Amino acid sequence: MLVAALSACHMLYYLHLCADAGIVVTDYQDDAAGKMIETADGGGHFTEVVIRPRVIISKESDANLANEIHHKAHEFCFIANSVNFPVLTEAQILIEKSSAAD
Repeated sequence: MLVAALSACHMLYYLHLCADAGIVVTDYQDDAAGKMIETADGGGHFTEVVIRPRVIISKESDANLANEIHHKAHEFCFIANSVNFPVLTEAQILIEKSSAAD
């Protein structure tokens, strides 16, 4: 649930910042994963979480800016700022394909 919360926090800030910047996001998927270690007493903790957003933007949108916004979203994510392990972002920005009607 913590990995899902980190993913959702990033997504919400990202989509908000894209809307403010005029970037049209047509699809957003994330394949987030966390690494944990088990301690000798049977407990454990996260050592890292990697979020992997795959974002499709309209062909009129700026792909470089869309990529840069991931860094800003990460800075704003209060959940990522509250954990004691690295939260890494490996984003992929794709441009929406033209439809047959174009």
